[in-house]
Amino acid sequence: MTQENTKPDAWWVVCLCAAWCGTCKQYEQSFKDLAAQFPQMRFVWLDVEDREDVAGDLDVETFPSILVARGSQAKFLGPVLPQTGVLARMLESMQHDAAAKPADVKEAQDLLQRVLQAHDLQEVLR
Repeated sequence: MTQENTKPDAWWVVCLCAAWCGTCKQYEQSFKDLAAQFPQMRFVWLDVEDREDVAGDLDVETFPSILVARGSQAKFLGPVLPQTGVLARMLESMQHDAAAKPADVKEAQDLLQRVLQAHDLQEVLR
């Protein structure tokens, strides 16, 4: 983990995925490539079935779904198109929009707290 990622206001980008999902398999390399474009953010690939302790009872209906947070504040939780350009534009705009909040703030905050407490999550390789 880089020093930048340990700051209290560090950005998190968590891709909620599943090993059996074909779309997730196709998106994984693109997600890793995107992590290289945003080295100031911590990118995590979270298999919702392997890590139920972190995903909790979150019902992910569409893959990929993304959690974006800054420090302890969730900014977005929901599905995105499996195109890195879409997520890249979203991340760029969120860095400048302090008022951005997810539609279901409680669900996003609960997930973020579980992510922050899971000290063994692996950062996406860059």
